[in-house]
Amino acid sequence: MRRLTHIDETGRARMVDVSDKAVTTREAVAEGFLRMSPETLRLAVSGEGKKGDVRAAAEIAGVMAAKKTSDLIPMCHPLPIAKAEVRVEPAEGGLSVIARVKTTGQTGVEMEALTAASVALLTLYDMLKAVEKGMVIEAVRLVSKTGGKSGDWRA
Repeated sequence: MRRLTHIDETGRARMVDVSDKAVTTREAVAEGFLRMSPETLRLAVSGEGKKGDVRAAAEIAGVMAAKKTSDLIPMCHPLPIAKAEVRVEPAEGGLSVIARVKTTGQTGVEMEALTAASVALLTLYDMLKAVEKGMVIEAVRLVSKTGGKSGDWRA
């Protein structure tokens, strides 16, 4: 049976010691979706809302969030982010978010990609909630990760 790496022998939470791990290039991709009405989607895509270009604001917020992940999630290591890219695109029924984060280091960037996608979605919700409070954030998940001891993984 596998054990949780963030729990020590006594059951206490801990930051994982990565000092003996190899430095490798690591990348993670996460995605999520904000479901909304066709009217709200049209407004979001047009950029004509009172708050301006909501997609650009969400993309910037996602990048900023990736860089702050270790400030938000207690056992995450602060990482030198080499690349953080967030894309918000219209899709059937709402807006799709894809976040891609890359580093060269001793631990992966899955949490940074998930945080970037989540904060981008929250930013979209915040900027559009005056028009539609019933929007739903859904399907936030890790799509892929590369690098490190455990190798590559795809959903």
